[in-house]
Amino acid sequence: MGGAGLNAGMRQQPQLGEPQPGRVRSMFGGIARRYDLMNTLMTGGMHHRWRRLGVDLAGLGPGEAALDVCCGTGDFAFALKDRVGPLGSVTAVDFSRRMLEVAREKEQRCGKPVEFRWGDATDLDFPDNSFNAVTVGFGVRNIPELDRVFGEMARVTRAGGKVVCLEITRPSHQPFKGFYSVWFDRMVPAVGRMVSRDASAYSYLPASVRRFPPAGELAEVMRRAGLEDVDYRLMAGSIIALHWGTA
Repeated sequence: MGGAGLNAGMRQQPQLGEPQPGRVRSMFGGIARRYDLMNTLMTGGMHHRWRRLGVDLAGLGPGEAALDVCCGTGDFAFALKDRVGPLGSVTAVDFSRRMLEVAREKEQRCGKPVEFRWGDATDLDFPDNSFNAVTVGFGVRNIPELDRVFGEMARVTRAGGKVVCLEITRPSHQPFKGFYSVWFDRMVPAVGRMVSRDASAYSYLPASVRRFPPAGELAEVMRRAGLEDVDYRLMAGSIIALHWGTA
């Protein structure tokens, strides 16, 4: 789940869960056409509800401007567009051109205008204080430079605006730890092999979550980026984390 950023150091023999930019870009490009189906299968369709909760926390009103980072195929961006209405604007960036192709096709079908742009989440091409809120859904896990990406998100958010992050996290208690191990480590790669024809992409998913900071540590990253009143909510048996902070 999720799009990706760009700047990352290259190593000779990366581990499976390490977010190397070329490898991640190729992986997401390869699964772009089946990405939405896999998201629905993996979450039982709940990912749409989680994004709507993220939109609620963004606190946007009609006519305001929003940015979605690591937008993937655009679901978060379309949910933001529903909130800001016809007079508001939503910009969405990702570094996978194939993901953006799918997002633009969806835009044509749903009739919700969003400006989809190629971009690097660690070096956003926008002036300071450009947006009323900035969101990222299932994307920061694919970026090694977390301080930098949240610093950029905070930079382009107007004073008093919200930065919202939706991401997979590691459950800390049973029975959810056991469920996570069975579902993400075994079933998700198997389903990915059948549906997307790319088992490696969905073997990367659980490996990337194991490498990713737990929810409390991610909140500290957001505070270091200059965000205030940072908090988070665990959902789906503590497998999903929704973080938010004020610029």
